[in-house]
Amino acid sequence: MARGPGRNPPNGKSFDGSRRRFLGSASLAATGAIIGGALPLAGNGGGIPQAHAQAAPAAAPAASKGPQHLKFPGKNEGLVVLGERPLVAETPESLLDDETTPIDKFYIRNNGQIPEETKNPEAWKITIDGEVNNKIEITLGELKSKYKAVTRRMVLECGGNGRAAFSPPARGNQWTNGGAGCAEWTGVPLADLLKAAGLKPSAKYTAHYAADLHLSGDAGKPTISRGVRIEKAMDPNTMIVWGMNGQPLPNIHGGPVRLVVPGWAGSASQKWLTRITIRDREHDGPGMTEFSYRLAIKPMVPGDKADPANFRILESMPVRSIITNPANGAKFAAGIKELKLRGASWAGDLMVRQMDVSTDFGATWQQARLEKPKNKYDWQRWTATVKLPSDGYFEIWARATDSKGAMQPHLAGFWNPQGYGGNAMHRIAVLVG
Repeated sequence: MARGPGRNPPNGKSFDGSRRRFLGSASLAATGAIIGGALPLAGNGGGIPQAHAQAAPAAAPAASKGPQHLKFPGKNEGLVVLGERPLVAETPESLLDDETTPIDKFYIRNNGQIPEETKNPEAWKITIDGEVNNKIEITLGELKSKYKAVTRRMVLECGGNGRAAFSPPARGNQWTNGGAGCAEWTGVPLADLLKAAGLKPSAKYTAHYAADLHLSGDAGKPTISRGVRIEKAMDPNTMIVWGMNGQPLPNIHGGPVRLVVPGWAGSASQKWLTRITIRDREHDGPGMTEFSYRLAIKPMVPGDKADPANFRILESMPVRSIITNPANGAKFAAGIKELKLRGASWAGDLMVRQMDVSTDFGATWQQARLEKPKNKYDWQRWTATVKLPSDGYFEIWARATDSKGAMQPHLAGFWNPQGYGGNAMHRIAVLVG
């Protein structure tokens, strides 16, 4: 069984009070403050290598200020606030050490105002219309009684996860790796309702709508309205859910009912779901056009002016892995010769084929033990034991390789103005003795 999240390894204690990986800090002074003195880092004449400095967000606050931790009912105070309006908070990697992410440690991503919790969730109504033979209007209570419920453990990941690693900085919330979690979702496959509605031959795309109010207060303006190709909508793992980890879906996570579209950007998993319209063309709602959730077709010069015609929709998320134990900044007693590692990995629509770790800045790699997923779209936990040649400062790097052979890069590449697809290797630092 995995050790509880946030605990330190045997003989270890944390010396990273910020809970954020200092490898992404904006200055050597910040790193030195955590370690207890300036440390020379390989590359760039002993200064911070580009790989280490790249995660500094635009207009970042002074390093001494530190992160702002979340204070929200029912949520772990270790979550780091990335935005207040709308509320956005990520989960430090060390808090993702559970096989199933607890609700209190699950990240938060909103686009509009958080709606008030409904007093009668069973009466919540969902509509399926558009390019269908039979328009469906169904309450949550009816959905539960008429369709067979399933429970699947699946990763939900923000489309901007990893954005903080881009250089120059990209627009948007500066996620490190904490815009992801793996919960057990209970609901019904969306395909069951679409089959009941009867898709017309013209059905090409879904359009999702929700009850959250736009930040402007304009009730006629959708906060965000994304959609997916019909093929993805018909995937049996794409679900309308009302349960999370065996509990009613919390309001902050889209309760009483939301979509979960696993493997794709979390923005497609509409919270507070009210309607799905089937369209005869690619959806063009808020969050679907220009550079929103899109990647460059032809690689562009980082920081250059982007051409919307050169962009395609982000669908399957890239392969990613994280080290969940030990925490970044863990300090160990002198003489420790072995270090036990744990982590998680996932790869959008694909599987993770291999996990590797390095303690010498990527000069050599050691294969980790990779566990099988509980079901498709579950993350794959991994473990490894690495040997340390001496006391001192060590960086641990982790990289995953997906089932098609794509491996995590050292840097966030293929720059785009809103920072999607950044899946650079996760690295932590530890100090022995």
